[in-house]
Amino acid sequence: MAKKNIPYDQKYYDPEIECMPRPELEQLQLERLQTMVQYAYDNTVYYKRSFDAAGVKPSDIKTLDDLAKFPFINKQTERDTQHVGSFFGELCSVPEEDVVFMATSSGSTGVPTVSPFTQEDFDLWQDTEARLFWQAGMRPNDRYVHGLNFALYVGGPDVIGAQRLGALAIWAGAIPSDRLIFVLKQYQPTIIWTSPSYAWTLGQKIKEKGLDPRNDFSIRTIIVAGEPGGSIESTRESIEELWGANVVDFFGLSDIYGACAAMCEAKDGLHIVEDQILVETVDPVTGEVLEPGSTGELTYTTLMKKARPMIRFRTGDIGYVSTEKCSCGRTHARIHVTGRKDEMFIVGAVNVFPSDVEYVVRKEPGLTGEYSIRVYDENFSTRYEVSVERALGSDEPYDQVSKRVEAALKAHTGVRPAKVIVFDADKLGTSSEHKAKRFIDERDSAK
Repeated sequence: MAKKNIPYDQKYYDPEIECMPRPELEQLQLERLQTMVQYAYDNTVYYKRSFDAAGVKPSDIKTLDDLAKFPFINKQTERDTQHVGSFFGELCSVPEEDVVFMATSSGSTGVPTVSPFTQEDFDLWQDTEARLFWQAGMRPNDRYVHGLNFALYVGGPDVIGAQRLGALAIWAGAIPSDRLIFVLKQYQPTIIWTSPSYAWTLGQKIKEKGLDPRNDFSIRTIIVAGEPGGSIESTRESIEELWGANVVDFFGLSDIYGACAAMCEAKDGLHIVEDQILVETVDPVTGEVLEPGSTGELTYTTLMKKARPMIRFRTGDIGYVSTEKCSCGRTHARIHVTGRKDEMFIVGAVNVFPSDVEYVVRKEPGLTGEYSIRVYDENFSTRYEVSVERALGSDEPYDQVSKRVEAALKAHTGVRPAKVIVFDADKLGTSSEHKAKRFIDERDSAK
């Protein structure tokens, strides 16, 4: 139910949970972990088989560190087990008649995976979204445009979380830009959620119509997700300058919730809902658990989701976790996602992520901010080239733009690109209505 009785100036939606001292939070996590591991073992075909094969049992969980004894799962596990023995497969712990909602992954890197929810799961999920919306600054007197795809996308139902908080929710969805601009102009909403690339593209389209995103609209907060841009300072600041609005990054997984973590006013990572999700950082190669603050592969265990428990789910996201208390007062850990394991490339023994390139392109003057990266093999070495666009109306020579972008990339990443190709504004073809495809991997290992 909507928490309209909360004073609008109250900082925390649920202060007891959000500011719980870490010893108490970790005790709560341990109790929920013990319950969930036992539940998964008793109710899923896969976990019983997997735990037995690994020689572990639920009673082995005496401390949070004991989770490291248990086997991992990943996207391939989901693909291998879904639709085996039942519609939702061997990872599902409830009969199909208890499932009231399903989402799927995009399938952009393989077969789409199906994520089931019981009614209890769904209600808990939307209560979580309300908490994260409040953290982002949403209040019951806001008008909120949900600009995410509703077609099987796990972020679609998050609009219900805004309604539970008490905001006026406008279910726009993935509509054409002209229609969305009409909605924003006609109804003057104060908050919108979309992807970082589309927030940028939409603002540019508004300017092309002779309107000003800052003064002709009422948007004061832009929630972004689905791409790393919201946590890249130069990208976030560019969008904020374009709209005159605050940009707040959200993070979610189709395998768990539409949003599992969100930025606070400190903008130093994203607070993950640790009362419901346990996060580990592991070595991407060995699987060894790393200390908080170390960079590795982020791995999640659900503590309350019943339809499909996720025990040590390796996400493929590379990042690190901060567990010290945030300046905002929340005690829940903050995740910092720096890239995708499958998009990282190594040039001259240096690890480079697309987010490194985006940081430079969005910060460098005289560019539109659009870019693409091509990674390829040459003479037994990995090379990369970057394509960018000159700003609209720019007459700076192409070779000069190329040279200064090359130098900026070398200074930030430590390795110079093989080349920087310069296009005129709107000629690169990466501008997107929603997620933008910017990474082209032509390495032999990717084929």
